[in-house]
Amino acid sequence: MNRLPTLSFLLLLSAGCAGPQDSADLVLNNGRIYTGDESDPWAVALAVRDGRIIKVGNDDGMLAVTGPETRVIDLEQRMAMPGINDAHNHALRGAASELFECRFPFTAALEDISARIESCVAAKPPGEWITGGQWTSDFFVNNDLGSPRRWLDRISGSYAVVLKDDSYHNLWANSKALQLAGISAGTPDPEGGRIRREDNSMEPDGVLEETAVKLLLDQVPPASPEQFDRAALELQQLLPAHGITGFKIARAPDAVAEALHRLDRANGLNMHVSLSLHTPKGPRNEPLDIELLKEKRRRFSSGQITAESVKIFLDGVPTASRTAKMLAPYTPAPETGAGYTGELLLTPALLADDVTALDKAGFRIKIHTAGDGAVRTALDAIARARHANGFAGPVHELAHAGFIDAADIPRFRALRVAPELSPFIWFPSPIIDSVINAVGERGAYYWPTRDLLDAGAHVMTGSDWPAAVKSVNPWRGIEALITRRHPDNNDERSLWPEQSISLSEAMQIFTSNNAEALGLSGRTGQIKEGMLADIIVLDRNLFEIPADQIGETRVLLTLFEGRVVYKSR
Repeated sequence: MNRLPTLSFLLLLSAGCAGPQDSADLVLNNGRIYTGDESDPWAVALAVRDGRIIKVGNDDGMLAVTGPETRVIDLEQRMAMPGINDAHNHALRGAASELFECRFPFTAALEDISARIESCVAAKPPGEWITGGQWTSDFFVNNDLGSPRRWLDRISGSYAVVLKDDSYHNLWANSKALQLAGISAGTPDPEGGRIRREDNSMEPDGVLEETAVKLLLDQVPPASPEQFDRAALELQQLLPAHGITGFKIARAPDAVAEALHRLDRANGLNMHVSLSLHTPKGPRNEPLDIELLKEKRRRFSSGQITAESVKIFLDGVPTASRTAKMLAPYTPAPETGAGYTGELLLTPALLADDVTALDKAGFRIKIHTAGDGAVRTALDAIARARHANGFAGPVHELAHAGFIDAADIPRFRALRVAPELSPFIWFPSPIIDSVINAVGERGAYYWPTRDLLDAGAHVMTGSDWPAAVKSVNPWRGIEALITRRHPDNNDERSLWPEQSISLSEAMQIFTSNNAEALGLSGRTGQIKEGMLADIIVLDRNLFEIPADQIGETRVLLTLFEGRVVYKSR
């Protein structure tokens, strides 16, 4: 099961029945092909021509389209299925972080972080910034450092150090970094953010939350175009190796969009890419510039890239920072006191105006809604847009919609809104522990997947990589949807197991449902005649193994529009 067998590639030179005009470019035969088509879920063979599937059936049925130049792959009874689509990630930044930053795992102990930073300091030329991470949301709850800033100062020398947390919403910085950014005891907290202070002092303790991070990030040298270009090339290898044939950048700044656009024009991407154009993250009073977003949609769309989505941040995260907007109060904390429910970054009226204008312009809208209060506000805004523009517009998405009041669950189907969930992070883990500590007993009732499906909602999923997860690997997320447990260890704890779903439901979400997020519904996500030949071959049949082994799945072969873009060694 752990060994990656080699697939047999055969070029038929004779015995073909089809003429050159009718023959397939490629035939996969002798397999267990899961089509994702409820009316005919399994096949043995399929044929591809010009990047599309032209026939699905049995081995004998392929003879009619097999010609002298047809390439045939014997699947040797292995499972094939539609390629995976990831509806929410930050893949280019993830690849750039892996290549160029000072990284340590979420589970790293204090001494491990110290050793890692010291090694990064030793390797950096003088004067450069050191960026990286990621510390867990409860890191400073579990590690009493006194002043996180002073602790970093002792190991960072003269370098400016900035470390992200697991949510990518908060930063940990040393004195040098704060000094270069001009952040001092006299710097006020920005609207929608917090500069944490040392006890009995206004001196910053080194931790910046939500919009306060912008005060620092504006001073950090950005990744260069050359670094982003290298990261884009890295993605061409990384994502197909996991079986991912399409993904959506959940928030694409111009530099990210330009790097992917350059690669697509130069070599052609071997994945479908959807860009959610970025908008300001944090409080604002002015409406979005719809004409500017339309111009970016035209500029960045090409070949395999669509730029028809827009990202809006409505709240923060329901972790120790307590910045997601909830309907009921968080557990009390020194920074917020009792009765605190978080804050919205936009007024409901402004959000409704933006959503209505974007919907009218034909954009897909992805709204960050991590708290149930933000979910309700976003649904209200979309309801106003549907009333103004009708229901023919795109399916809109509420990202990280893990806390949803029961009264709002039916509204997703009624308003044609997709709850976009993060099964990669919901199993018992450090970030979930932080959520439960912050929201109290409600934390045990997180991600109501079963209820949403039963209510007819079009559920989507995203890895959110590199935030909160160690890998973009989708198989861990599929396993967690089914088991509601951690796929990497033997922890028997489960998170709201009544919300478990079946394997076939999880497969539909990760393939055809997520294709909708990319604007590719009906074009990819299933193995049917006329659809794009985005197909993967696995080292095991998912339907014949225990669910807790799904996370160990390895991809043997990935086809993108009929071309082999990954083959295991």
